[in-house]
Amino acid sequence: MDGAGSPTHPGHDHVFLGAGHERAERRTWWVIGLCGAMMALEIAGGLAYGSIALVADGLHMSTHAGALLLAALAYSYARRHAQDRRFSFGTGKLGDLAGFTSAIVLAMIALLIGYQAVARLATPVAIRFAEAIPIAALGLIVNIGSVWLLSGGHHHHGHDHHDHDDEHSVVTPAGLLLLSVFEDGVPPVFRLRSPGGLSLSEVTIETVRPDGTRQVFHLVDRDGCVESVETIPEPHRFTASIRLQGNIYPVRFEEQEHEAHGEAHHDNNLRAAIVHVLADAAVSVLVIIGLLLARTFGWLWMDPLAGLIGAGVIAAWSYGLVRDTGAILLDMVPDQRTENAVRRAVEAEGDRLTDLHLWRLGPGHLGAIVSVATTRTSQGPEHYRRLLSRFPALSHVTVEVQHA
Repeated sequence: MDGAGSPTHPGHDHVFLGAGHERAERRTWWVIGLCGAMMALEIAGGLAYGSIALVADGLHMSTHAGALLLAALAYSYARRHAQDRRFSFGTGKLGDLAGFTSAIVLAMIALLIGYQAVARLATPVAIRFAEAIPIAALGLIVNIGSVWLLSGGHHHHGHDHHDHDDEHSVVTPAGLLLLSVFEDGVPPVFRLRSPGGLSLSEVTIETVRPDGTRQVFHLVDRDGCVESVETIPEPHRFTASIRLQGNIYPVRFEEQEHEAHGEAHHDNNLRAAIVHVLADAAVSVLVIIGLLLARTFGWLWMDPLAGLIGAGVIAAWSYGLVRDTGAILLDMVPDQRTENAVRRAVEAEGDRLTDLHLWRLGPGHLGAIVSVATTRTSQGPEHYRRLLSRFPALSHVTVEVQHA
């Protein structure tokens, strides 16, 4: 049995912070100041003008300021202690812990707003609409500005995952060809298409790998393109030569695994901060609608009803954040696609993966423990680390080799 405790990349450290860590930290401090000022104005205005929904919005903003402070302190602590050896796998998951805590705070906010709204439904009070509505509108503007500051003009949603490599363009005298590796729910195969309608009936593809291994792939018609009959073994790192009308057109494939940009890449600390501000923006919209309807039709119950609906929205967002951050803190597999791809890469040459542990170390960083059984006595841990080097998110890999 051979063991290897070193990671994929030699000379590594244990800094597993997100790529935009310091920028997110700065923006969080900016938003804290903005939310703090608006919080005081909304609470004072709601109490002075009799709007429970406006007071609820202000209280919600006050808890946002506290949650944002938690996020900022988590960023600061994680950055200052990133090299602290007391943290076996760095401080990258501190943001997930802060996000989980923020989600609990969101749930408590939802309960508080819901309680206050039900109380005001039972006992309506007079509202001074002329003063309350402008303050609620100002609160919405502040929330929109806060979201823009936190996001920095970028979205933070997951990206769609494409189960094939990008298409490679090949220019020939007869027309353009597009070659890709396709593996959407099927074993990987070549797909070749011609936008100009070039006949591909006599085309073959031959791959040459870095060790000199060659393989010929025959193509058949499939849904407006041609597809290889033979499947492509892992890893997808080779030169594919397209043979067409007596000419050869080489295409180089340098595979880098395209992991899904889901929980493996999310900065949940920043996500929690944005969710707090988005929740407040949603409540602000409902407050404005409730106040306008109450003023127009005399429906005083619309104001607390707006608060009740806002509580439901906040509770739903809180649940999603608790679910995702809790899974990371419990070291659940963060990306099933990556786990399956790692398994395929290791077992492509006939070896057997006896154990695999995959967990998140921080935004964009995964740790892995891989145990392999092989009959090839010359195969050591370095071989499997090279196989896994095409997974950019695998930042800390331990390999154990069992020789049968």
